[in-house]
Amino acid sequence: MRFVQFRFLKDTIKATRIGLQKKSGGIVDLSDALPNCHSMVDALTKLGGNGLIEIARKNLANKETSSSKCQLLAPITSPDKIFCIGLNYKDTCKELGFTPPEEPLVFSKFSSSITGPFDNIDHPDISKEVFWEAELAVVIGKKGKNLDATTAKDCVFGYTVANDITALDWHKKNGGQWLLGKTMDGFCPIGPSILTADKIADPHKLAISCRVNGQIKQTSNTHQLIHGVYGCIAFLSKFCTLLPGDIVLTGTPPGCGGFTNPPQFLKKGDVVECEVEQLGIIRNQIV
Repeated sequence: MRFVQFRFLKDTIKATRIGLQKKSGGIVDLSDALPNCHSMVDALTKLGGNGLIEIARKNLANKETSSSKCQLLAPITSPDKIFCIGLNYKDTCKELGFTPPEEPLVFSKFSSSITGPFDNIDHPDISKEVFWEAELAVVIGKKGKNLDATTAKDCVFGYTVANDITALDWHKKNGGQWLLGKTMDGFCPIGPSILTADKIADPHKLAISCRVNGQIKQTSNTHQLIHGVYGCIAFLSKFCTLLPGDIVLTGTPPGCGGFTNPPQFLKKGDVVECEVEQLGIIRNQIV
């Protein structure tokens, strides 16, 4: 199943709705079936991933609305936590000449950095070194603490596409802490949907790529991950309780512009497309 958050274009209230996206592209509105759930985080918290899927199955045959009448939003908004894993691709470490980290290298973004899969992104005036990082993102479906790899797998609700946009100049400033260079407004476009985990046979066998103005900048496969999806989740759960709707960005392959030779940075007017096999494409213009 593909879950989305969306708005009806003619809705003057601009209410966020939860829906299912069908193969046709049409969207089944689940709002009436989820009367007390106002977001995906809310639905996952109240119903759990399995409960939400069960309600969705009962409403699969409901009337579809054409995607042309809807605005797709980020499929998760206002999560409790956004985790990011750095230097997590073997080919990225090779490109940079780094030794692969023995444990996941963890940093974070604020939830205010999340934006929609096709939204414009403002280029911050305070940075001249903004670049792209295509990533596979994991959505947590139930509460978890001190997990092992097996129980971590059970906590995964689904997968989506993310772009861990970075301002390299601020990534290096502020005492070398990464946060400010990672969490500016709009620096975490995700979407276009959440594909439930049961539809992904193995999250470690997915092609991943990024294009800027149609030119390929990144291309790899998640089999290059150093620390796999379940290992990262288990590791994170040792430090804090994972909650429904939490997001884990699993790392980026080689070719992100800040570390190419010479470095390449985004400018106003550029269009960035990030794609993960089976999950779809997010497309954002820098303005």
